[in-house]
Amino acid sequence: MDFLRKMWRFLMAVQLLPALESGEETLVGGQAVLEGVMMRSPHAWAIAVRTPSGAVSTHSEPIDRPSDQHKWMAWPIVRGVVTLGHAMSLGFRALKYSANVALGETPINDQGKKLEISGWLAAVNIIFSVAFFIFMYKFLPLLAATELKKVNPLFGEQIIFNLVDGIIRIALFLLFIWGVSLMKDIHRVYEYHGAEHKTVYAFESGDTLQTGAVQKYSTYHPRCGTSFLMTVMIISILFYTVVPVTTFWARFGIRIALLPVIAGVSYEIIRYAAKHRGSLFAVMTAPGLWLQRITTQPPDDRQVECAITALDRAMELEKERGGELVIA
Repeated sequence: MDFLRKMWRFLMAVQLLPALESGEETLVGGQAVLEGVMMRSPHAWAIAVRTPSGAVSTHSEPIDRPSDQHKWMAWPIVRGVVTLGHAMSLGFRALKYSANVALGETPINDQGKKLEISGWLAAVNIIFSVAFFIFMYKFLPLLAATELKKVNPLFGEQIIFNLVDGIIRIALFLLFIWGVSLMKDIHRVYEYHGAEHKTVYAFESGDTLQTGAVQKYSTYHPRCGTSFLMTVMIISILFYTVVPVTTFWARFGIRIALLPVIAGVSYEIIRYAAKHRGSLFAVMTAPGLWLQRITTQPPDDRQVECAITALDRAMELEKERGGELVIA
């Protein structure tokens, strides 16, 4: 039963992956994982996870930013899609590591091997997550809006149809985020999310990376994946409205096909809003900051310690690779 519970935690965390990580090429960023935090610098990433026995397990590796390898990957819009994909891949690896740390102290199985998440099990999780996303946030809202059109022709108007579709999509997203927050294990993930944000804020402010100093910072950060997802959902309403298709399956296909474009545009908006907090685009990202009242929770000192340890390890490896982390 303990194994199944931990697998359930892992599966739920995978569903939340886009909301828990900072999908941007920036000085430092991070992601909450199961009982820990992953931090990354431009050329390194590290993870610190609290084991069931109370110790802190760490792991770090060098990374190369996609834009350093291919200049075209730094083009506007394109960089958003590439960076998000890279961040999601790295984030899944971090989640898998944290889950295996938890399973590492689970009693061995009948074959005498320690329980861990295998490659095929991880692949099944990814396939399920993608299918869940498409069904929950693309198919269901479109189906509901289409049925409402049958009730009243007014709902068939292009603008109203896509507005209703968008409202339903956002409602389902909010319901899911709030619903899983009621689970004790996911609530702890949200606390580690808060620890990650506080630590990043302390670093960006040039403050000392000590628990007491880090704890005074906010858990809300404009570059959070939660803000990104909310921006995607708002922007998608505008995109779907201007595409002149009216049949169910054509609309469904457009919603899948435009995902990379919408993600790229949303990335640019988040990037601009983070640098210009008084702009109109910053207002557009405000709902994402409000939603962080759910997806980030005040962490305790032990959780902040994990975030600091992860950032310290990432910075050490960054310096070994010749990188210089200088606050602008």
